[in-house]
Amino acid sequence: MSRIGKLPIPVPAGVDVKIGADVVEVKGPKGTLTTPVCSLLKYEVADGHVTLTRHDESRQTRSQHGLRRTLLANCIDGVTKGFSKSLEVIGVGFKVAVKGNIIELAVGFSHPVIVDLPKGIEASAQGQVLTISGMNKELVGEMAARLRRIRKPEPYKGKGIKYTTETIQRKVGKSGGKK
Repeated sequence: MSRIGKLPIPVPAGVDVKIGADVVEVKGPKGTLTTPVCSLLKYEVADGHVTLTRHDESRQTRSQHGLRRTLLANCIDGVTKGFSKSLEVIGVGFKVAVKGNIIELAVGFSHPVIVDLPKGIEASAQGQVLTISGMNKELVGEMAARLRRIRKPEPYKGKGIKYTTETIQRKVGKSGGKK
């Protein structure tokens, strides 16, 4: 049995979980999220918990069990607390500014890089730290990864856009090996 899949998902007060034929709809204080239903699993909502059980023990069913449980748990967390990722812009003259739903990055190119935020994602900038937040974990992570790809951190001086939790493996320059 999947160790992740067999855990019941607690449903906090104020969150409504509706299991349909093809999607599970989760409504909460921050909004509504949906996740697809896997026909190989049985979804049950009872006394403040959602449990997923398998119909059989086939390889495909076992592989979907933990995945679908985690996707549903992320939806419940998203409509209650939300998710956020923090990025740090490091470099001389590197700047970040948020204007409505547009992020403007000055990261060493001849022009500022302008990024439009998708619906459901908010951004805030404090100094050199940019925080991306929203209720959809997948969308928050993808947006943070797209921003990081604009100027990846380089290993010699560490300039670029990196996650605040990320550590950059630094390399010694040309003159580092000379004695």
